[in-house]
Amino acid sequence: MEGGYLVMGVKDGSLDITGIQDLAGYTPETLKAKLVQNCINLPSEGLFVTPLVSSDTHKIVWILTIPKHQTRRPVFVHNKAWQRIGESIVEIKPERMSRILNEIEVPIDWSSAIIPEATIDDLDSEAIKKAREQFAIRNPNKADELESWDDATFLNKAKVTVQGKITRTALILLGKEDSEHFLSPFVAKIRWSLKDKDNQNKDYEIFSIPFILAVDKFRAKVRNVKYHMVRNDSMFPDEMMRYDIFNLREPLHNCIAHQDYTKCARIEVVEVEDDRLIFQNYGQFLPDSIESVVQRDCPESVYRNRFLTDAMRNLNMIETEGGGIKKMFNKQRVRLFPMPEYDLSDEKVKVTIIGRVIDEAFARILTENQDLTLIQIMLLDKVQKHKELSVEEIKFLKSHNYIEGRKPNFYLSAKVVKPTKNRKLKSAYIHNKAFDNEHYRNLILQYLDKFGRATREDIDVLLWDKLPAHLDADENKKKGKIGNLLSSLRIAGKIRFENGYWLKC
Repeated sequence: MEGGYLVMGVKDGSLDITGIQDLAGYTPETLKAKLVQNCINLPSEGLFVTPLVSSDTHKIVWILTIPKHQTRRPVFVHNKAWQRIGESIVEIKPERMSRILNEIEVPIDWSSAIIPEATIDDLDSEAIKKAREQFAIRNPNKADELESWDDATFLNKAKVTVQGKITRTALILLGKEDSEHFLSPFVAKIRWSLKDKDNQNKDYEIFSIPFILAVDKFRAKVRNVKYHMVRNDSMFPDEMMRYDIFNLREPLHNCIAHQDYTKCARIEVVEVEDDRLIFQNYGQFLPDSIESVVQRDCPESVYRNRFLTDAMRNLNMIETEGGGIKKMFNKQRVRLFPMPEYDLSDEKVKVTIIGRVIDEAFARILTENQDLTLIQIMLLDKVQKHKELSVEEIKFLKSHNYIEGRKPNFYLSAKVVKPTKNRKLKSAYIHNKAFDNEHYRNLILQYLDKFGRATREDIDVLLWDKLPAHLDADENKKKGKIGNLLSSLRIAGKIRFENGYWLKC
């Protein structure tokens, strides 16, 4: 089914507005959380509780928007699955449940829907011309044959239309801007905004359909200036564009292909001047993880907009073999730039492409550890950025002796750092590793021997700059470390705390 609505605060049969008599402390947010918690298989994406006040009776009514189910699983309420028979609600019997679950479901693809009112005249001629050029590049064996096709034949062959009928995909990729109304209430727009390093807005532009042309307009807006970097093995600087052209195109094409257009939201691209690009589309990331996509290096079996995705492949907008994401990582690796960052929270996909070296030491590690695989570099990149690591990732890195330290304060190991000739990098490793706890405890005892007593502030000053570098980013972690050292000395009976001072026992 397509989902539906449940109205709370009206009387069955007559539909008289009675209002909700007792909210029982619930708010729209807590009610949604309670429903998801107690109703097994109820999707949270698209589940909304909207409070309304009747204009005539001034009574409170809540409308629960129930989303379409994306999986063929029943929602359990009170630990049972239910069905309607006439006006009655009864529990589904096991044999009927088995039949339902074994039925073959053909998922509905939003992007394949036909727009009966639209015609080929609602498509942009320049966009069709561009589509022909890209189709010839993707299908060189059909280039000669392509010349004999009229536009209608070409669009069918490229699987953009269906038997001459205009699809949502055709409008998104090739539609005239003034044909947007055929997509309403859904939104197909790309918003580019430029921010300075202080996060202040400097410029913006909104691109409409046809998206096959909008991508080039977006690329023309990006400040893709020349970037200079001196490599360790050369006295001359490397000169390159800040962003590889592929890494400008691929993330935006992925946003177009995988956007959940039913959210009625724009695709967003934020450019932070001379620093990074952030691409964001709405819709849950369907593969298991970014790491699994890179490792498999093959097309996904599940797509949100399969018809749109197939059309974009035919028009040379996305990779045929499904290796676009891996290729993005490799492009950054060759430049010695940080790996792309993916944020998959809040049912959105946000990818950040950094356009500069943020850690020269890490760049040198990539240069001088040529045997590192891409997956290993991705994990080490998370370590240098102080990103949270999963249990499996920690186990992998520890087993290969790539990291040292304790969770969450890991740092690159001597094995990784040793091949480099850079003195600063090796010095940074020593600073990260610092000293063992016994060294710090002896410093505290020596201080008390010398000066007789010390406040907590005195101890902080004594140890602050001597603690491992990986604690520098979090003041609370440094304070916690010093507190633990003092506690261990007190428990060992070597120091005591009296009247605001630490003293030796």
